[in-house]
Amino acid sequence: MSEHILALEQITKRFSGVEVLHQVSFGLRPGEVHALLGENGAGKSTLVKVMTGVHQPDGGQIYLHGQPVTFSDPLASLQAGIAAIYQELSLFPDLNVAENIFVGRQPTGAGGRLDWRTLYAEADKLLSALGMHLDLKQKARNLSIAQQQMVEIARALSIDARILIMDEPTSSLTLGEVADLFRLVRRLREQGTAIVFISHRLEELFEIADRVTVLRDGAYVDTRPLAEVSRDELIRLMVGRPITNLFPKKEVAIGEVALKVEHLSSEGIFEDVSFELRRGEILGMAGLVGAGRTDVARAIFGVEPPTSGRIEIDGKAVTIGSPQQAIDLGLALAPEDRQLHGLIPPMNIVANISLPMLGAYARRGWLRPKQERDATFAAAQQMEVRANNIWQRARELSGGNQQKVVLAKWLSTQPRILILDEPTRGIDVGTKAAIHALMSELAGQGLAILMISSELPEVLGMSDRILVMREGRVTGQFTRAEATQEKIMAAATQTVAAGETA
Repeated sequence: MSEHILALEQITKRFSGVEVLHQVSFGLRPGEVHALLGENGAGKSTLVKVMTGVHQPDGGQIYLHGQPVTFSDPLASLQAGIAAIYQELSLFPDLNVAENIFVGRQPTGAGGRLDWRTLYAEADKLLSALGMHLDLKQKARNLSIAQQQMVEIARALSIDARILIMDEPTSSLTLGEVADLFRLVRRLREQGTAIVFISHRLEELFEIADRVTVLRDGAYVDTRPLAEVSRDELIRLMVGRPITNLFPKKEVAIGEVALKVEHLSSEGIFEDVSFELRRGEILGMAGLVGAGRTDVARAIFGVEPPTSGRIEIDGKAVTIGSPQQAIDLGLALAPEDRQLHGLIPPMNIVANISLPMLGAYARRGWLRPKQERDATFAAAQQMEVRANNIWQRARELSGGNQQKVVLAKWLSTQPRILILDEPTRGIDVGTKAAIHALMSELAGQGLAILMISSELPEVLGMSDRILVMREGRVTGQFTRAEATQEKIMAAATQTVAAGETA
């Protein structure tokens, strides 16, 4: 391991007597991008938290530059030159770019006053060295996700970090933004920065990573050069078996129109959106990040009602002014951000799943705990949620199991129309296949499903029809037979009339 800038040997970690890492070894070389791969719950996050001092290992040893080290807390790891950028970004929204880069370490002058000139000069110097172009005085809340990531990277490098951990950095980026991020990653690699890159998008790993280490069930499986392993072999290493059908779409009879949207608009956000969704159908909605797809879903579900247009359910015009009205009408929405909108992370699995249906588990205003427990246990079991027990807090679950809890919650309302916004974002390939199989099964039972996804293989693999949006308007409609990646991307990046690409 002497060639590694950071090496973890035989790392073991337990929580409440349960071993979540079992003698895991991992080595990171200077100037390489090393992918860390595994299903949700494989131990990736725990291993990263050991690297960054959040958790201390119960066994094994960490080496930095060949010397044994102990990180007692995250500050010790940071001072040693290890920085992490997580999927949930941590900028201060009301501070500007320069302030966020040097937060807690602002340069001061005479009398301890903040030296603004030096602050902006140093921030500009750092961004220029990285090839970034940002307005230093713009507040973080006004930045795109990609720009926020750039600020996080700049902040990490401002402390002279030589090891950068990137956790799902592309999950919310457009194709163009991913290309920009990869250019930055390559520049950092050329400068000698060692990068741990975590992503469930396997195609990205082959583009950016040099080596890959695979974990499964908290144990080390293998480390390979990316050039010497195939996508199918990576999947087999992750899940312990080949996944022959990632998109198990069944052909089912398409029924009557369940949801009809006519000329739906929300001033300044989206305009003149029209479509029909039939029973047994999976209608895919594609487009780049910011195209307005999520806004349309939220309008239909009553989160932010539209300013004009018409919605029909089963042929009857309805007005949906709140999510509760939507639920009463048989709609369910599994939102894009499961942490912020899909779950209450400090609450347990039972409380999260039962939340939309509390009235059904109550008598005369008093909750009946046994009925609530039995119903939610059955829902969690049906979704194959992997947890210690149903009283485990949602924030302690892996991303894939959190998504299963979200789906269990909304399916417990017995919807007739199901809206899924990025249903497999940030989850592993095995859980993706399970969710796709569930979608196909639900469609076969007559549910009408609107699926919003930024992953074109998912849209193409699971949709009966596909709508494409750009800048708040529908710019393309395709049948399953007509749709190709090229046609979808053309409609997503060009302003065309909806009928022209149908």
